Amino acid sequence: MYIYIGNDTVINSNDIIGIFDSDNTTVEKSTRKFLNQSEKDGRLVSDCTDIPKSFIVCRGADGEKLVYLCQLSPQTLSKRSETEL
Repeated sequence: MYIYIGNDTVINSNDIIGIFDSDNTTVEKSTRKFLNQSEKDGRLVSDCTDIPKSFIVCRGADGEKLVYLCQLSPQTLSKRSETEL
């Protein structure tokens, strides 16, 4: 199944590794380092026009991790994944 995450972006729910709350997780240095490295590697997708509320880590087509920044809350994304299944 596919989940609409906003800004004309859909992702395959089978590829999702995790959905994370930006406010709670980005206080950790290791999370900020992961997001910065993902951006440097060109594996960060951001269509956000505002501060992201969550980020989604997925398996990319090449097996590497792909990170989507999203303006929807983790709770909304979780509910969408439950209804889509």
